[in-house]
Amino acid sequence: MLQLSNLKGPERKSRKRVGRGIGSGTGKTSGKGQKGQKCRSGGSPHPWFEGGQMPIYRRLPKRGFTNIFKKQFEIVNVSDLARCAGIDPVTPEVMKEKGLIKKTGLVKILGCGELAESLNVHAHKFSGTAQAKIEKSGGKVVNL
Repeated sequence: MLQLSNLKGPERKSRKRVGRGIGSGTGKTSGKGQKGQKCRSGGSPHPWFEGGQMPIYRRLPKRGFTNIFKKQFEIVNVSDLARCAGIDPVTPEVMKEKGLIKKTGLVKILGCGELAESLNVHAHKFSGTAQAKIEKSGGKVVNL
């Protein structure tokens, strides 16, 4: 029967001691083979080293550019706004609380789906169809 008095710890494997004579199995070259770059200390090239041939990041042409001023909007559909029923106004903070967006940055509302009840929606951008659907259901659109 298993009790606290007869518990044993896990069996531990002793550390491999290299360079301790030929009888140990890892003597002389310490299991690193004969001469060469990989047998020396610190002697392993970086993982993307290609043996001296022209590396792939230099072989491929550069294309395009990255616009550092691009605005990234989080997208919310009109059909998703139904989760925020009964809350007035529906702000990005409320949307984050309800799990519609991940962070409270810039939010854009798109017009996919239908909206049953009237909501007062605050966001940074609205598509034309989203704005029409929100106002049709008796709600209000506010640009932040």
